[in-house]
Amino acid sequence: MASPKYSRVLLKLSGEAMLGLKGDHGIKRDAVDFLTNEIKTVTDLGVQVVIVIGGGNIFRGLSETAEGMDRTTA
Repeated sequence: MASPKYSRVLLKLSGEAMLGLKGDHGIKRDAVDFLTNEIKTVTDLGVQVVIVIGGGNIFRGLSETAEGMDRTTA
């Protein structure tokens, strides 16, 4: 197998990536299992992976915690 092109990568996952295929609310175990297996495959090649998980919907007014916050600014 060829060596990886990059030794470090940043992986930005949207909160929606945790929903899985059904698109329900909340974090789905099968979606997280799939993502962790994919990430492990990359790290096993020696690549350092930084993971950022988004929470934009909270700050764009889809939650009571964003009450009074302008959607565009958020």
